[in-house]
Amino acid sequence: MSSPERIGPYLIERLLGTGAFATVWLAHDPVLDSPVAIKVLAENWHHDLRVRERFLDEARLLRRLDDERLVRVHAAGELADGRPYSVMAWADGGSLRDRLAAGPMPAPAALDLLAEIAAGVAVLHRHGVVHRDLTPGNVLFRSGPDGERVLIADLGLAKALAAASGLTARAGTPGYMAPEQDDPLAVVDTRTDVYGLGRLGLRLLGPDAERVAGGQPPPDQLSPDGAIRLREGVPTQVAAVLRRAIAPRPADRHPDATAFRTALRHATTAPARPDPARSAAGSPCAPAGPSPRVGDRPAGRRRFGAVGLGVAALVAVGATAGDAAPAGRAAGTWTSGPVTVALPPGWRATGTGWAGQYGDDGRLEPALVMSPDPRRWAADPTVPGAFVGLSASIAARTTPAGFVAERPHSACAAAPVRRTRQGGVDWVVARFTCDQGRPEVVEVAGLAPGRVGLIYVQVVPPAGEGPGFVDTLLAGVRVR
Repeated sequence: MSSPERIGPYLIERLLGTGAFATVWLAHDPVLDSPVAIKVLAENWHHDLRVRERFLDEARLLRRLDDERLVRVHAAGELADGRPYSVMAWADGGSLRDRLAAGPMPAPAALDLLAEIAAGVAVLHRHGVVHRDLTPGNVLFRSGPDGERVLIADLGLAKALAAASGLTARAGTPGYMAPEQDDPLAVVDTRTDVYGLGRLGLRLLGPDAERVAGGQPPPDQLSPDGAIRLREGVPTQVAAVLRRAIAPRPADRHPDATAFRTALRHATTAPARPDPARSAAGSPCAPAGPSPRVGDRPAGRRRFGAVGLGVAALVAVGATAGDAAPAGRAAGTWTSGPVTVALPPGWRATGTGWAGQYGDDGRLEPALVMSPDPRRWAADPTVPGAFVGLSASIAARTTPAGFVAERPHSACAAAPVRRTRQGGVDWVVARFTCDQGRPEVVEVAGLAPGRVGLIYVQVVPPAGEGPGFVDTLLAGVRVR
């Protein structure tokens, strides 16, 4: 392929890569005096209106989102022969596919990287976009003054969630695409990207990483008993996170990239559990529960510009914690932002923020944990307790019934979903009884008065308590 001297006003330096639908050139912007990457639609596709529109959609979408975790588009144009092109920021660090071709990463660095990839995908999900093609070739690196930045690229298959389901063409890369992407009538949503994140996790952390070339999909990492095999140095709880992420049924996966990243962070920072078999099966309560604070970054971790798993982590439900109500707060209550709860007798509370759940202002959305022993609740299945969180971002994407449906406990028996009105809120309540671990888990959601957000409550009632305990607890939740 001969190299053009110019594309528009940009001076071409060399070819960066060629794909099925486009060619990418490294060029120089004479006005800004900086390198750029120019993506040009391939000649054999520019007469296909569907492919042409997909190419332009990607440029428009990246330009609209304009986020530091995504490849940025500076401009777009058209060649003399009618082919469109887009001018993007150059990812000078290459791709994850290139790095994997050079050999496996140390496990701590791979875990940090997977969390950063999930953070980039979470940007798309917060804007109502599903990527649909998460592969090592679509994860890029760009150097910067504060360290290396991970970028999500190639949104050519990305769709707005409202248009991503039903009668869509088969799309994705074999080995990384979710099962539903093979069904033109299936629902394709944020959980489809969670599957891709899980497959990337297996590629980065599986025991066969040493012998899998470049961007090739990971081999089957499941042992005959259904457990996920990961290489030495990866915390055992990570297997549960990846196992849930690649569940064949979307309803069994994490609901979105933020939930996946939160679960991954918890699995990486929490102390090892004594029962590895239970860890492999996954614990639906894990993302909501508190995890210990992590200290110094382990040796050998690559420093990314955004916060990774190795940085000192917040308690999973808040940046600050305590065991007694602060002065001026009514006895027997606890407040996190606009949320106030009445504590059951003998219970205490901790936490002022929902880890991994951010509002439009970039701050953690309010949440708390209450229990007779809040610090033991997440790790000890014999300790009752409850998590309460308020999220405007969740309310913007789903209903209370939809949110509860995203939290199945596949190893437990589910009672019929019921509705109850308590404290001025209409609640959707799903109760699960389990043979192992926590004997009972109740998932609850409702819209706060004034529709300021969705209230999520996860309850592990004390032994022997019936629905009345849950209803009394819900009646004590207030949002001002």
